[in-house]
Amino acid sequence: MAILTEIAILEQKYIELCKKYGVQPNTAILSAFFEAEVKKSRNVRCIMNLLLDRVKYDDFHPLLELCNEINTSEVEEIDLFVRNSCSLEDHYALSLIRSVDDKLRIVHVHDSFGKNFWRDVCIQGLSCKVLNVRSLHFHKLNIVGEFTQLHTLILDKNRLHGFGEGCFSCMPNLTYLSMCDTLVSDLWTTSAAISKLPSLKKLRFQIWICCSDSSPLKSNSSSSSSTGADFPDVSEHMDADLPVEETLHSMDFSYNIPEEDDLHSCNSVSAFMRKKVRKGKMPYQPNDVLPGGSFTRQIGNVGLKYISSKASPICLKKHYRMYMINSLPNLKVLDNLAIRKSDRDRAGETYSSNFEHLPYKRKKKENVVRVLEKRETRSSRYKYQNSYTRSLCAARMGSSAWPLLHSLPFSKNNQEDENRRLSPRQFEYHPLDPSLMVFGTLDGEVVVLNHESGKIARYIPSHGALSSILGLCWLKTYPSMVIAGSANGSLKLYDIQKASRTVTTSGHTSSGSVTFDEFDQLTSVHVNSTDKLFLASGYSKDVALYDIGSGKRLQVFADMHQEHINVVKFANHSPSVFATSSFDKDVKLWDLRQEPSRPCYTASSTKGNVMVCFSPDDRYLLTSAVDNEVKQLLTVDGRVHLNFEIVPTGSSMNYTRSYYMNGNDYIISGSCDENMIRVCCAQTGRRLRDVPLEGSDSDFSMMFVQSLRGDPFRDFNMSVLAAYTRPSSVSEIVKVNLLAPKDAIGEQSCGLHCFPSNSMGG
Repeated sequence: MAILTEIAILEQKYIELCKKYGVQPNTAILSAFFEAEVKKSRNVRCIMNLLLDRVKYDDFHPLLELCNEINTSEVEEIDLFVRNSCSLEDHYALSLIRSVDDKLRIVHVHDSFGKNFWRDVCIQGLSCKVLNVRSLHFHKLNIVGEFTQLHTLILDKNRLHGFGEGCFSCMPNLTYLSMCDTLVSDLWTTSAAISKLPSLKKLRFQIWICCSDSSPLKSNSSSSSSTGADFPDVSEHMDADLPVEETLHSMDFSYNIPEEDDLHSCNSVSAFMRKKVRKGKMPYQPNDVLPGGSFTRQIGNVGLKYISSKASPICLKKHYRMYMINSLPNLKVLDNLAIRKSDRDRAGETYSSNFEHLPYKRKKKENVVRVLEKRETRSSRYKYQNSYTRSLCAARMGSSAWPLLHSLPFSKNNQEDENRRLSPRQFEYHPLDPSLMVFGTLDGEVVVLNHESGKIARYIPSHGALSSILGLCWLKTYPSMVIAGSANGSLKLYDIQKASRTVTTSGHTSSGSVTFDEFDQLTSVHVNSTDKLFLASGYSKDVALYDIGSGKRLQVFADMHQEHINVVKFANHSPSVFATSSFDKDVKLWDLRQEPSRPCYTASSTKGNVMVCFSPDDRYLLTSAVDNEVKQLLTVDGRVHLNFEIVPTGSSMNYTRSYYMNGNDYIISGSCDENMIRVCCAQTGRRLRDVPLEGSDSDFSMMFVQSLRGDPFRDFNMSVLAAYTRPSSVSEIVKVNLLAPKDAIGEQSCGLHCFPSNSMGG
């Protein structure tokens, strides 16, 4: 009588359990037993394949009981695959996975399960060694659970945009991470999240494929080594179209690099060269690599081309490779290309030339308490308040990549309008009161907001036909007065002390307004330093000059540009000097003491100018042209002082706006086709931080920059007027604090939405 093997006993046990529950045995499960039995007979590791997408609800209970038996059997490991839609509800599928947790080796899930399933996995963790996921429904990934056995994580082809602050904090053994063909784009949050992986050696956001110049490009799967040596292309071997037996269970995950390279042992020159590159034996210049493009190398008589495939947007960031190499000192391979010592040296140089690790060129992070102690003991380094403030800012900011973002709620004081939502279109901080700002709405309302409490302090309803407020400017010597200009040309001076304290629907107001002559199709207003004059510009080539005291329009300066003038700005200290920016690609400086028929000088951009503003000390002009062309000019003669070299998107509708922050120290820049705010040193041009906009909506629509201002009273604070891709959404004013930890408020794991504005103005 034949002696049954332990696996055969398990199979019989499964059949008995099916009889117990009155169901037919699942053929996929029986097939898994047969494959395991064959492996055992061949003295191959006894690994069982479980195809969860072939399991139905009737199979659940017998299979769940069987899994408890498997955990004590000679089955060494279980590989779990879900390649199509799974008929099991999420909690049933998760129960099965958890029941074999101790022996789980590979989990490969493709297009199945919902958000609750993955939220549970991300929070609780799994004990598998390989996880390949292509069905995540998260805009932002936040894996915080225990994944202590995981060494390979494949997140290719997921619509991930970024990472939560706690992501990857419990993966001590992860050595290989792949995120090709995702939507990840931010260098700072990405590198900060990945830096939590102490064992990570291999990372990729794109696949560099090596092929002969004379031969056509092969498929990605064929370009990968079938042995798994050095850097196995796990995601390609796990393609859903391949039979089960051709998947990961036959692969070697030790990542051992062969001691000898033999051209004759490789299927092609391409395979040979891939080994050369990965082992660092082939000359490689990072600057030759164009993300999403190709580069070539000559080895002897062999010309080879390397082509980027499945690149995520982060690969298009300037100095991406050098930044990641410098930020991840333990990384050995990036995007299938080995990292050599010369690469690390070059990465350090590139980073120090183009990025600031800490504000104000601080080399290392200081302790906040230590900075305060030195200040109290009057240390020579902190003799001056400015030096103390800068050191304190650098100590508080540290290396945090997740600043505090907070959307202002616009709380209403009355009950009748509780369902009305204010739609901000332009805003300005108060010149003297740190707690106040004014914003104008798409419906022509003017609202004074206490942005610290979120309460509306004063409200001025719209007059006549509803029209967006595009121009706002406070008077500095009369800080209760604000000038508001509408798109329909209306220009009014309001005394906010006489305005209503509640949001009302009445068109009548006792705000003591002064009405000026209209300026048709207005986009911008600005008051001079003495509060005696203001200028207005709009969708015309003209600029109008107004006298605030008399309420009269003094003059119209005609044809100052070849196309419409988007923004006009007075200097902060000289009452007669002003600048204009136009879509004719020119920025011009003017002086009212001279007849404005000819500018003091003209500075040109390659694209239409959206913005211009003076630095707080008037030494510089900051110009912003379409699609991230941001420059700082010397006010005295218009020479270029700095070109911030922000990578363009290629969009002619990507309207860019830039302002100063921390006085003259930093500039902030954002564009209406992007959800990123760039923070750059105004003296060196080096990038301090990119800040991705974040919101609390449950859908995946994105948030973009419509306008922004640096907080004049708080260092490294700003506010951003954010619009959404969803047309039904209302724009928000988002406060950003680079010095505060993000967990100061509740953190959401899902994405945002917004809608980019094509209208002009500052």
